[in-house]
Amino acid sequence: MSVHSKLYEGKAKILYTTDDPEVLLADFKDDATAFNAQKRGTILGKGQINCSISSQLFKQLEAHGIKTHFIDSPSPNQMRVRSVKILPLEVVVRNIAAGSLCQQTGLPVGKLLKQPLVEFYYKNDQLGDPLLTRDRLLLMELATPEQVDAITNLALQINQFLSGFWQQCGITLVDFKLEFGLDSQQQLLLADEISPDTCRLWNTAEADPNRRVMDKDRFRRDLGNVEDAYQEVLQRVLQAVESKN
Repeated sequence: MSVHSKLYEGKAKILYTTDDPEVLLADFKDDATAFNAQKRGTILGKGQINCSISSQLFKQLEAHGIKTHFIDSPSPNQMRVRSVKILPLEVVVRNIAAGSLCQQTGLPVGKLLKQPLVEFYYKNDQLGDPLLTRDRLLLMELATPEQVDAITNLALQINQFLSGFWQQCGITLVDFKLEFGLDSQQQLLLADEISPDTCRLWNTAEADPNRRVMDKDRFRRDLGNVEDAYQEVLQRVLQAVESKN
């Protein structure tokens, strides 16, 4: 597979075209950003760790019947993916109150939600990725009503599977962000990545609200030991996958 030109560079990945127009190469970076890139830094080895975790989770989800853009991982920080037109939506699934949900509602951090909450945010840095109502989303024609229903159902299925998987890792899935895209056949595929960059993960065995954090909140909140936390998540994922095989 020969790599051609750079197609797109985001905050965490660079996408390259390949000799197959249906296939792209995603190169995971060590760059770290928070608060819509107002805070910037580097997490050593993050690219490889996030690529490995995402690859394993995409494979698990595929085996569970969830269609994703993942093809394979030709090197530790690279992933071959199906080319999709990304819907400009960040889909957030919440199991426990944290982050912006607490800031905007006054709910206490750590409150267990009676049922998972699925939220849509407009993927637009200039506007600050605002929270959307369903009616606003449809008014802006960011997705069709059918796509919104399909995404909501998929997000809940993914949450159910991932919650169980992370539980096997001794990790509590607090909330996470998903992105979806349409392939050339207009089929909806789970895209982007699933990693400590996109999930809020708490060490189940740890009660201390700072020490339990195993995700990008360690970087956001200057808690330190960011690389160690990411590495620990990867090790637990690999152990859980191995125990399944």
